[in-house]
Amino acid sequence: MNPVWPHPPIRVGLVGAGPWARTMHARMLAAGPETELAAVWARRDEAATALAAEYGTKAAASFAELLDACEAVAFAVPPAVQAELAPRAARAGRALLLEKPLGPDLAAARAVADAVADSGVVSQLVLTKRYHPATRRFLERARATTVTGARSCYLHGAFLGGDQATTWRLEHGALLDLGPHLLDLLDLAVGPVTTVRSTGDPRRWIELTCAHENGAVSQASLSGAVALPRARTRIELYGPEDADELVHDTAGLDHEECWPVLRRDFATAARGGRAGDLDARRGLRLQELLAQALR
Repeated sequence: MNPVWPHPPIRVGLVGAGPWARTMHARMLAAGPETELAAVWARRDEAATALAAEYGTKAAASFAELLDACEAVAFAVPPAVQAELAPRAARAGRALLLEKPLGPDLAAARAVADAVADSGVVSQLVLTKRYHPATRRFLERARATTVTGARSCYLHGAFLGGDQATTWRLEHGALLDLGPHLLDLLDLAVGPVTTVRSTGDPRRWIELTCAHENGAVSQASLSGAVALPRARTRIELYGPEDADELVHDTAGLDHEECWPVLRRDFATAARGGRAGDLDARRGLRLQELLAQALR
């Protein structure tokens, strides 16, 4: 059961009306009680109208109208579009629920993070796996363990066809789309990443080797273009202690357990005016690691 929310719901405007906006953002925000889906805006008017009608809210005629209708803005759009619009929302004083990556490149990501910092608004990243209770337990165990090496993977075939085979994913590949998830977890579970090197093609298969501050080394295999019956996501930590409890297989996680946690964390941060650790600064940190890998 969701604990009682003692405040008025945060009125959130949704930017985007594609598959991810429909299946996750709109449904999560409309479910409440911490949030209310105040309006939907997308560059395709008909898509915004259809999504808004599904959840009994209004379709905004413009981004400016969306800002007028809400206290916070959630983005479910390609990175380049988010990087264009998020600074405007920040300057308007709206809390931001941001997708990863922050932008299509490091300069765009830095512009988003700078706008958030300059405006003093709350921001939060939708790194879905971080909101699952099992992931939080795994990270707690990892912090209490000496890790000397790690292996990880995030593999699926969604880029081969279907809703996730979008233009920006096909152009940039798995590094920008899947990389933030693994780099975030490796950076926390193993220790701060100092350098990232890559081999391969992010549109087919890319292998990352990370060096960490504590001397540990980790690897990450990424692909969205391999035929698998279901996504394969896994992190294995190794060191001088028993590693049985230091394997985190996220492929089988029920993501329905993530959304209430994500929604409450965002609403709590927005109401309190204080962001958590998964904010735009964290997004910029991850984008800096992605940029290293691209070099």
